[in-house]
Amino acid sequence: MGWLLVRKHPDVKLRGRTVDMSDLDKDWVVMFQMKYYLILMPVCCFLIPALIPWYFFNETWSNSWYVSAMLRYTLSLHFTWLVNSAAHIWGVKPYDKNISPTENPSVSVLTFGEGWHNYHHTFPWDYKAAELGNYSLNLTTGVIDMFARIGWAYDLKTTDPELIRKRSTRTGDGTRQEGHGHSHENQLYGWNDKDMTIEETGRISPLPPQTQASPCRTESQTGDQLQYAANQATSVQQTGVHANRRENGVRY
Repeated sequence: MGWLLVRKHPDVKLRGRTVDMSDLDKDWVVMFQMKYYLILMPVCCFLIPALIPWYFFNETWSNSWYVSAMLRYTLSLHFTWLVNSAAHIWGVKPYDKNISPTENPSVSVLTFGEGWHNYHHTFPWDYKAAELGNYSLNLTTGVIDMFARIGWAYDLKTTDPELIRKRSTRTGDGTRQEGHGHSHENQLYGWNDKDMTIEETGRISPLPPQTQASPCRTESQTGDQLQYAANQATSVQQTGVHANRRENGVRY
């Protein structure tokens, strides 16, 4: 957190004044928070979190104050600062290996999704701040999507998947994985799949029937197993015949 003690470069102040903030200036909620910040911040950040366990759960005032207020606020600050430290030191760089930000899952857990920093710096306009397809390590995106569904968030900007792929191929360190790493083409998912060939069908056979009943099995159970095996054998033969007819162009 030493970077907080460093004075801002003059160019940072100069360029910061050129950022268009007119949309925020017109937002009455933002303006209300700015106007009454010195009142809202201590009440919402310290007083209310300390009062709740003290009043509703009979917690001591000292524990309520030091744990629910002070410790919580301290941890929140340090977790946030990890984005600017740990997420710039440890992790992979699948999108741009030439910059310091990294992808750090641990930081993402602590900050509800702000640890995918290499993506965020490569595509800073993307509201998701990550390429994740779910909310498991990006709860902030889940909240924004929820607000978008009810109309509270709008004009969300994201990144085209093809642009992500091309950029990661050009400047990434090769650690980006598309999908889950294997194809489902020409795969068999179960018995009697329509893509099974005669050779594949012929390699499937039922378990050999047991001629001797085990001590823990009754005679009726053994008979049921033999009948099941016979039915399976008949099914295999019929499937092979049907497959052969399809290959020879026979219509049913």
